[in-house]
Amino acid sequence: MTARAVRTTRKNRIARGVTAAALATGVLLPLAAATPATAAAPQVACSSNKAGLATKLKNDITAALRGRPGTVSVAVYEHSSRTYCSLRAWNSYDSASIVKVTVLAALLWDAQKTNRALTARERDLVTAMITKSDNNATTTLWKQLGVGKINGFLKAAGMTGTKPGANGYWGLTRINASEQSKLLGTITLRNNVLKDSSRAYILDRMAAVVSGQRWGTPAGAPARSKVHVKNGWLSRATNGWRVHSLGAFTGLGHDYTITVLTHGNQNMQQGVDTIQAVSRAVHRDLNPAATSSTLRESAPQVVVPPAVPQEVMPPLPENGPADGPQRAPGTTAR
Repeated sequence: MTARAVRTTRKNRIARGVTAAALATGVLLPLAAATPATAAAPQVACSSNKAGLATKLKNDITAALRGRPGTVSVAVYEHSSRTYCSLRAWNSYDSASIVKVTVLAALLWDAQKTNRALTARERDLVTAMITKSDNNATTTLWKQLGVGKINGFLKAAGMTGTKPGANGYWGLTRINASEQSKLLGTITLRNNVLKDSSRAYILDRMAAVVSGQRWGTPAGAPARSKVHVKNGWLSRATNGWRVHSLGAFTGLGHDYTITVLTHGNQNMQQGVDTIQAVSRAVHRDLNPAATSSTLRESAPQVVVPPAVPQEVMPPLPENGPADGPQRAPGTTAR
């Protein structure tokens, strides 16, 4: 077999695996959402059923990132027009607190198996974990589930490239934008992994995040949209500040999600500014009829990093385990 034939066979095998995972969850995203980038200099890639939208999004996201420091991954999906954009979709990052959405989804998925409702205590822990980013509540639920059940949910959701943090370090779970976008799809679209009631509960908690943690992907969203957000931030000696934001936006007749992951920021504000620059461009392009007066927070938002939560439990020294390699499921590191 020639080298070219080997490469073609390998690409076809990866594509078949991606399709199988999407069919298993019932959440179908464009193939670009789950195909690792191979270009030496990654560029924003967009596709859409709406004429002209893909090109506009690609140009505007690229412009928003021009000159920005650090490494940035982006995944955007708009349901009605099947619009998808991605950048470095398979880069691997420490999760910080956005893993808390995965913890909640895994808790509900596990409860569904025995048709049980969450207990009052579990609901209290969930509310603290999602709306206030409470670390102690997260640690309690992480221990209750165990890595086995969390991996069970990840497999069911087709998120096998997500690796739970070892030794209780849930904030060091390794994530990528492609699978975080898939998680948001599992929450916002009907599927065979999470019941409608489970999805509604997750969205309800993400909509109730305290005002001081509603920065990031909500920046520039239409005032009439329903905002669901979860952010994460973590500073370490390697790759500086990790600053991430997950957002789901509903209620405008066209639902969409935005995932932005970053590291290599010199401080938290750098990461926040990058995320919000991307998000403003996306909201503007997906809502062309909106005016500056109907878009949320058009001016830069200053975010002061709180001393608590520190986003990793147990507390992690700055010189902890180094970041892992960039890779997608079934591929080797480059």
